[in-house]
Amino acid sequence: MKQRVLILGYGEMGHAMEYLLAVRHDVRIWNMGAVVKGSHATLEEEVAEAQVILFCLPVNPHHEIASRIAPHLANGSLCLTIAKGLDEFGRTAAQVFESLFSGRHRYGVVYGPMISEELRAGRHGFADVVLSDTADFGAMRSLFRGSTLVCQQASDMHGRSWSVILKNVYAILFGVADELQLGDNMRGHLMVAAIAELSGIVQSFGGQAHTPYSYAGLGDLLTTATSAGSHHHALGQQLARGEWSDISGEGVHTLRMVEKHRLFDWRAYPLFALAHDVVATPQTLRGRVGEYLQLLRGMDICPV
Repeated sequence: MKQRVLILGYGEMGHAMEYLLAVRHDVRIWNMGAVVKGSHATLEEEVAEAQVILFCLPVNPHHEIASRIAPHLANGSLCLTIAKGLDEFGRTAAQVFESLFSGRHRYGVVYGPMISEELRAGRHGFADVVLSDTADFGAMRSLFRGSTLVCQQASDMHGRSWSVILKNVYAILFGVADELQLGDNMRGHLMVAAIAELSGIVQSFGGQAHTPYSYAGLGDLLTTATSAGSHHHALGQQLARGEWSDISGEGVHTLRMVEKHRLFDWRAYPLFALAHDVVATPQTLRGRVGEYLQLLRGMDICPV
């Protein structure tokens, strides 16, 4: 069934979503305060006619844009987000949607290994879809039917949100380990330890223990931690080389927001604490990695 889809944001993922959807649906695009492709001059007019509104934006503008469009959403329309970060108040995109739409409008998240360049090249992507109303999954299935994005219905929206957000933090350590030539065995440890910590953190928010073993958790972590084009893997390598002039990215912002807003007891998770320390004080990186290995071995500090 053909649907009218409004894409908000026309960066790499906005282009990728257009590539996936434009063949089968009526796709409209809004970006940077202007309608790029559509029948109307304003965002509000486009929203009023859209069946699906797809947020391909960072989390920070979610609250402003969602508040702006909420009075204009058509009955039965569905707002979706692919944003994998925290805003300046420490909120996930799902939390923003819940605060504005719960009980009034339908919403959901689409999370998993979805590298935009691969999607635009016709390669497959994979996503967990968690919706405020499970009855909407039929519309989701119709939305991406025939495309290379494989969507599976999932639950635990907040648990999956935290899994996909925190994976960027852990991915930094894979880059550190590779630059320090700690070997393939270390990658195996990092993957197991990261997923175990994610499970604990997700449960601390009331989520399900198994949620991180999903596209939004393990699948996206594996992709981000090992992809040649991964910003967070490259950032870890950069830190280990002593290049500290431009330390930025969603994972870095997440670390700052978790500490600033005390979102959970991050020091209780040794691998997360290591990521925090190598980003906050990169000059201590080698010593902190040595201390972490000592913790694992129960031996004297292991020089790196």
